Amino acid sequence: MVMGTIELKSNLHKIVDRIEDEQLLRAIYSFLETREGSEDGLMWKQLTEEQKKEVLEAYDESDDDTNLIEDKDIWKDLK
Repeated sequence: MVMGTIELKSNLHKIVDRIEDEQLLRAIYSFLETREGSEDGLMWKQLTEEQKKEVLEAYDESDDDTNLIEDKDIWKDLK
């Protein structure tokens, strides 16, 4: 399912409105605030070669569904 910008923003607002965990909200806020002011690719440029390699390996491994974790399991572990 491909969402446009308006639908993405709307869905993001709905998700955030349902979150009660203040620590999670602060983490999301910090991530978005930092990302909003950064230039594209800046985070990638700051990674070491080893870190870049690990990111690319994780990306390649994500093509195999058996390597993926359900989002509900991740959220459960974060609570």
